[in-house]
Amino acid sequence: MTSTKKRLDTKLEAEAAEFLVLGRLLLEKITTFKAYVNYPGYDLIAANAASNTSAKIQVKSRYRTDWDGFIIGSLDCDFVVFVALNRGFARPKRNGDAGIRSPDFYVLPISYIKRVRDPKNAWGKINRNRLEKIEQFKDKWSEISDFLRLKKQS
Repeated sequence: MTSTKKRLDTKLEAEAAEFLVLGRLLLEKITTFKAYVNYPGYDLIAANAASNTSAKIQVKSRYRTDWDGFIIGSLDCDFVVFVALNRGFARPKRNGDAGIRSPDFYVLPISYIKRVRDPKNAWGKINRNRLEKIEQFKDKWSEISDFLRLKKQS
């Protein structure tokens, strides 16, 4: 008899992550829209009407606090916002810490993603250990606002 562990269904949480990012961008005064049709490369579109520029944003999330990486299939975007939802550890710590915390947001330019991904990984998974210096991108919403402001100038 084989034991099969049922995979955790996190579809609602993934949708929640998109809305969390949308809300954070709006709070940063970055006009953003949800792409309601399932576009393969992005989930949100940030725009700057004054400069007539836009940025495609893909949202990736992981449910557990002890996440090990994330899968990215399409690189057809300008940014990946990775959301660590921090909804608990796979196994609570001995000290009783269940790992439930507020979400962490990492605003990752696609150039960074292309640099750290393993091109040999057929699934498109980026393991946590490849996300070098990811902390520099934590809550770095200015990456997107600067992109929108500077894109027209280039």
